[in-house]
Amino acid sequence: MPIQLIEVNDSVKLREFIFLPAKIYAQSQRWVPPLYTDEWSFHDPKKNSALSYSLVIRFIAYADGKAVGRIMGIINKKYNELHAEKSARFYQLDCIDDQEVASALIGRIESWSKENGMEKVIGPYGFSDKDPQGLQVEGLHHLPVIATPTNPTYLQSLVELLGYQKEIDCVSYQIPVHHQLPPLFDKIYSRVSQNTKFRLLHFKTKQQLKPYILPVFRLVNETYAPLFGFIPMSEVEMNRFADQYLPVLDPAFVKIVVDLRNEVIAFGVAMPDMSRGIQRAKGKLFPFGFIYILSEMKKAKQLNLLLGAVKSEYRGKGITVLLAKALFESAAKRNMKTIDSHLILESNIPMRAECEHAGGIVYKRFRIYRKLI
Repeated sequence: MPIQLIEVNDSVKLREFIFLPAKIYAQSQRWVPPLYTDEWSFHDPKKNSALSYSLVIRFIAYADGKAVGRIMGIINKKYNELHAEKSARFYQLDCIDDQEVASALIGRIESWSKENGMEKVIGPYGFSDKDPQGLQVEGLHHLPVIATPTNPTYLQSLVELLGYQKEIDCVSYQIPVHHQLPPLFDKIYSRVSQNTKFRLLHFKTKQQLKPYILPVFRLVNETYAPLFGFIPMSEVEMNRFADQYLPVLDPAFVKIVVDLRNEVIAFGVAMPDMSRGIQRAKGKLFPFGFIYILSEMKKAKQLNLLLGAVKSEYRGKGITVLLAKALFESAAKRNMKTIDSHLILESNIPMRAECEHAGGIVYKRFRIYRKLI
């Protein structure tokens, strides 16, 4: 069937682009829509500063007058300059199970990338690792969690048949909630809890938490710098993420470690699973969507880690065990059974080892692809 690609260049087409996956995956019981308030912000230059230093293009594919797929192309000029690369990304690839449609969409991004002097395309990958990354290639029978990709099983073969090969994988662990720490962790905790050079902070209100949000993001900039695809956040971006996540954070699942000067040296941020709530809300917070989401979060049996870091000079001192015990205790009080580790680069051996020592098993795998053009 003839495929027509139309570039998204006005608000009407952008609306169609944003809501198209809901139509394509309408029959899928495991698809979870994005929160559309976040999705609109992602595509808004006034709210997403990454758009100011990136080249972006979006297309919708049509067959017989019906929208059958979409794709976004990104050239992150800041990242390329920092890493002396000429790479582009494809992102937000969603389409029906049809090789011709996938070929038209990805092929157009490849042509656009060449036109702009790029030598490689990776994807699915957004502006940075803070956006959902990769195609899920294992564990697709599980519901996706917030800030992770969601895609049908067929998308993997559609991409690979176009010559894309693995660049790197990320894995997610499912860890049982421990009422008692494993012996190794217990031994470390006994030692680290006696250290008077730092202390663990617990929070009861968002107001107590608010002064620590920007210091947490600054620590992310410091500690995530070597990671694949990472771009340091500007103060503007930090404030945007704070505004985006603070309203839905439960202070009970934010743990921060500070030193004697009250400076943040480590943290862990988690959130009760809200996937079924987002499904019920159809991605919309209003008029009643937020009620569905809060209801599902209250009865969630899984806690999803979102972000965590330890200042380099404090690594290997057992602080991660201190954070883990605190999160286990908070999860147990809510009768939660498991914790999702969020995406961990497969090459991050220390972090993977900690998950495995805690009894975690890899239950999802996400793949970022590459192709030389």
